[in-house]
Amino acid sequence: MSIFTPTNQIRLTNVAVVRMKKGGKRFEIACYKNKVMSWRSGAEKDLDEVLQTSSVFNNVSKGQVAKKDDLSKAFGTDDLTEICKQILAKGELQVSDKERQSQLETSFRDIATIVAEKCVNPETKRPYTVNLIERAMKDIHYSVKANKSTKQQALEVIRQLKDSIEIQRAHMRLRLVLPAKDGKRLKEKLKPLLKVVESEDFDDQLEMVCLVDPGCFREIDELIRCETKGKGSLEVLSLKDVEEGDERLE
Repeated sequence: MSIFTPTNQIRLTNVAVVRMKKGGKRFEIACYKNKVMSWRSGAEKDLDEVLQTSSVFNNVSKGQVAKKDDLSKAFGTDDLTEICKQILAKGELQVSDKERQSQLETSFRDIATIVAEKCVNPETKRPYTVNLIERAMKDIHYSVKANKSTKQQALEVIRQLKDSIEIQRAHMRLRLVLPAKDGKRLKEKLKPLLKVVESEDFDDQLEMVCLVDPGCFREIDELIRCETKGKGSLEVLSLKDVEEGDERLE
């Protein structure tokens, strides 16, 4: 006995569905689990590694493939690759409550890890442990936002935690070398961007070792390159100025 399978039906298993409503119709794409977030974060750039099939569906679970005319009307193109990219970027990832909870817990941990890697107690210069940051995040009732990257959220967490614990971005240690004729003038311009000047030597040129906030690095780099027309230099001596040992909250 033969079983008739309509030509517009495709059966897929172990699939992550991304759904988008457009032009009054529902469109879905079938992706590999864990690959959607990798694509959105930029970690995965190969679309074939994300999509189980380049087909666009009205309903993935029923295997109903979307009609070409419906796609053209809704997206203004019948290019399936382009349509899949649009759905991937703006669609809603369909996950079970259990999966969603697991993803939130993983993201929470990832955010805490980034904060722990980037920050110190400003008084002791010691880093905080990931567990301690997680506890502090729970104390301020921080909620993970599914539509924001963990890096964006880590920066937000650092701002919020400043109200409850002593925390700041760990300073970078830089060596600046400036031509003698630009030294004095440039030093004044740089002063607001430097947290601590550890050493200063003015001979044929001005050489300074200093600590800066990582957020100021690009501005300092551009200032030195533009003002010295490429004759000055900037060297990163250490990405984090930290003391040995972990910080503990008593």
